[in-house]
Amino acid sequence: MTSLLEPIRVVINGALGRMGQEVTKAVVREPGLKAVGAVEKEVTQKYLPLAEAVELIPFSSDLDSLLRSCNPDVVVDFTNAEVSMAAARIAIKQKVNMVIGTSGLSEENLAEIGQLCRANKVGAVVAPNFSLAAALLIHLSKFAARFFDHAEIIEMHHDKKADAPSGTAIATARAMSQAHGKPFIYPEVTRKVLSNTRGGQMDGIAIHSLRLPGFMAGQEIIFSGAGETLSLRHNTINRECYLPGVILAIKEVKKRKGLTYGLDALLKL
Repeated sequence: MTSLLEPIRVVINGALGRMGQEVTKAVVREPGLKAVGAVEKEVTQKYLPLAEAVELIPFSSDLDSLLRSCNPDVVVDFTNAEVSMAAARIAIKQKVNMVIGTSGLSEENLAEIGQLCRANKVGAVVAPNFSLAAALLIHLSKFAARFFDHAEIIEMHHDKKADAPSGTAIATARAMSQAHGKPFIYPEVTRKVLSNTRGGQMDGIAIHSLRLPGFMAGQEIIFSGAGETLSLRHNTINRECYLPGVILAIKEVKKRKGLTYGLDALLKL
């Protein structure tokens, strides 16, 4: 166990991914945190090649053995649902806390992570989006959902994103539905010239996914009532916006037991 004066020891899973690289650099820069290990599927070097690191960071393709050798407090994972779940089963059973920013985790996945945390008395923070503005957008959408019966979501991501709709869009629709207290009204069209033109729908909320190289990430929520519409929109300019939320989660997860879902829980929205 580390004392309050010792840095939080962090392992980054998926360290060479787009978010993994940003998280690693942020952990190295942040006072009170220490990067003690990095994991990637294919590794050809003993230490992570990172110019910003003052100390050498052990680099491995074997998460299990790395955790046993470097004794971390937290594993941060921005990979994919399958890899994240495999990492959670390994790390939490070794009583290591987890911060997961992976999109596409199912309700069954979240339930399993929660059960693992309870059984091993550790914490996990899972958020579909670690952006402060995205968390506020979901918070505002929950408030607005109380006053409208019609709503649709347009989510925009780069063309390399694997899943659709995004985890953020699903989380937003779920939060809106819970706040609304019943399904939204979903207008059915009588004639479809092209299939799937209306997108998918969740609890009466149509969700449309854009995948274009000009986008990074963002979403717009459109509420509609008689004679008016209300639009709430968030755009991600670069990945720096996620880092304050990730750092907050790393610092908070050690204080919590069980599953904490969503950045809003840490922000006390």
